Amino acid sequence: MQNLGVAETIAGLINKPVGWRDILIERLKYGRGSAIKGQKRGRSLEDFAEEIVKLVFGEGSCDTRCRFVGATGLSTEKADFAIPNRADPRILIESKGYGATGSKQTDVLGDIERIVHEKRPDTHLLLVTDGVTWRSRQSDLSKLIEWQNQGRIARIYTQLMAAELEADLRQLRLDHSLG
Repeated sequence: MQNLGVAETIAGLINKPVGWRDILIERLKYGRGSAIKGQKRGRSLEDFAEEIVKLVFGEGSCDTRCRFVGATGLSTEKADFAIPNRADPRILIESKGYGATGSKQTDVLGDIERIVHEKRPDTHLLLVTDGVTWRSRQSDLSKLIEWQNQGRIARIYTQLMAAELEADLRQLRLDHSLG
C-alpha cells in the first residue's frame, strides 16, 4: 500500500481545508443520491406488483399509474393500478415503500387515506409495501393495519407475499367476473 501512495492520499484528504461550499456540495450529492435510490425502490415495488397483475389478468388488462374515478363519479384520485380500468375500478393496487419516494412518510399515509376515502365500497384496495422499513414508523403501520381491519384496505402485502397476492388477485378476478 505504501508503493501505491495510500498513506499520502489519506493524509491529503484529512488535512484538506473544508469550506461551506464543500459541505453544501456533499450534502446535495447525498440528498440527490438518496432520492434516486428511493425512487428506484418505489419503482421496484410497482414493477413487482405489475408483473403479478400481468400474470393474473394479462398484458394491458388495467390502467397503470392513473387517476381513477371515485365513488361519486365526480372526482378522481391517483392509484398505481386500476383493474379493469380507471373509469370503473373493481380492484385498486397501490405500492408504497417507506423510503421509496423521498417524500415524508406521512405523505404515504395521506396518499392511502385519499384512496380509501375516494374508492367505491365495492372496490378492493390492495396495498403493496416494502415491509421492513416500516419498523421505524410503527404508528403509521398501525394506522394501515387499522384500515385493513375495518375493511377499508382489503389486504397489505410485502414482496415476500407474492404467492398470496397472486392467489388473492385470481380470486378477485373471479369474484368480479373479470375474465
